Amino acid sequence: MKLAGFAGVFLPFPSPFPTPMSSDGHHRPAAHPCCGVSTNLEDYFLTRRQLLSRMGMGLGALSLSSLLDPRDLLGADTKAKAGPATSPLAPRPSHFPGKAKAVIHIFAQGAPSHLDTWDPKPTLTRLNGKSIPGGSDLALGSPFKFSRYGQSGLEVSEVFAKTAQHADDLAVVRSMWTDIPAHEVATVFMNTGSLRIAKPSMGAWLVYGLGTENQNLPGFIALRGAGLPPGGASNYGSAFLPGVFQGASINTQAPTVPQMIQNIRNTYVTKSEQRRQLDFVHQLNELHAKNLQRDAALETRLESYEVAFRMQAEALDAFDISKEPESIRSAYGVSLGGPGRGGDQGKQLLIARRLVERGVRVVQVWHQGWDHHNDLQTRLATKASEIDGPLAALIGDLKQRGLLDSTLVLWGGEFGRKPTRDRNGYDNPGRDHNARAFSVVMAGGGIKGGTVYGATDEFGAASVADKVHPHDLHATLLHCMGMDHTKLTYRFNGRDFRLTDVAGNVIKPLLA
Repeated sequence: MKLAGFAGVFLPFPSPFPTPMSSDGHHRPAAHPCCGVSTNLEDYFLTRRQLLSRMGMGLGALSLSSLLDPRDLLGADTKAKAGPATSPLAPRPSHFPGKAKAVIHIFAQGAPSHLDTWDPKPTLTRLNGKSIPGGSDLALGSPFKFSRYGQSGLEVSEVFAKTAQHADDLAVVRSMWTDIPAHEVATVFMNTGSLRIAKPSMGAWLVYGLGTENQNLPGFIALRGAGLPPGGASNYGSAFLPGVFQGASINTQAPTVPQMIQNIRNTYVTKSEQRRQLDFVHQLNELHAKNLQRDAALETRLESYEVAFRMQAEALDAFDISKEPESIRSAYGVSLGGPGRGGDQGKQLLIARRLVERGVRVVQVWHQGWDHHNDLQTRLATKASEIDGPLAALIGDLKQRGLLDSTLVLWGGEFGRKPTRDRNGYDNPGRDHNARAFSVVMAGGGIKGGTVYGATDEFGAASVADKVHPHDLHATLLHCMGMDHTKLTYRFNGRDFRLTDVAGNVIKPLLA
């Protein structure tokens, strides 16, 4: 039978010794009828098979004892005092010194058009409204102006004019490509490196490999809106890695911090009583592990209880942007009286900075709504305006605090867009999906600023020079964190899995 409230902790048979009833009507632990020693909780952690096995072995041991010198039966005391258990989230050394200590990943879900943001194509603009050579579809030149910024002369669209002020800190990869141009599949692929079976997300791999600096907060936090992204929680899940490494999903659209982090405070039990309960559960779990087996699901649940308990001390402060000066909030475009110019994205990026400042290893910010099959000129400009100011503020804020060198910032989506008009939007044109070409932008954390890597063809239809696959991007990010992507592995079902599967190359020209 099960001990109520603790799954996996079994009392397979009742004690053979009756529990006596005292005069006050309460049960008292029974003493062993032979030696008078009280029965121990550990005595209950035996299966029937274990009981029969021990009884049989015990009879043999009794026979053997009569043949041995009694002095040989006196063994050393093996009950050494156990030290405090090491948390799976405790910081761990990297494979080699890495320049980045934390990652802020801004996922522009929906596949933003590289042709209208980071990859200018003058030839496409000249052919606007005409058939592209070799095809029947009409070219769609970008309606946005590109200009050069910084000493590097990085060309950036006017929709990212504020972020472009940090051009010499940015590295743009213009030659990304992926396998399948379907939103859900490509989104999960960019986050997990897997097209088929569920695998751990990049954030989960990083926390598994490096732990996290702040034991009072999760090592991996995903900041999102009210709805789940395509692919759901698998984008920040841990799959076959222990569940403690998965991302903690936070709905930043909630109006207050306690509503963002539901049930953060226990209104029924004091903190000291919570601690006592957790310690007791850990004691039961250790007995279960010692006498039966370790249960991964149970271990994950207990560790999540521990993280939730510790979060009570720090989480409310970390997510409370009201503690920031008004000048900082204004730079991010957020206001305590409303969303402000930066809307939810400004709030998310300000929280992200506060989290990495407190030692959180990975923060993922979800910015959905980049799927522009029509009305590209209006809709893309609106969507970019939501992130341009806050992203510029984040880079400047990290730099001013001395955190940019140790924080790798990544912006990008799951694939790119075609250089032609989408057939569904000829009167009010947009762009269709394109897996063969897109761009991502990086800054800080070991990345060489003012850099353009790779190139697409003259129309932006396909990557043609220094092509970069998501596995290559993941390998490079891990390298910046001091991790060899070929050595960060986890054995599951008889195979050593890794984030980059059996591929991936570090893009060395991007490294500072």
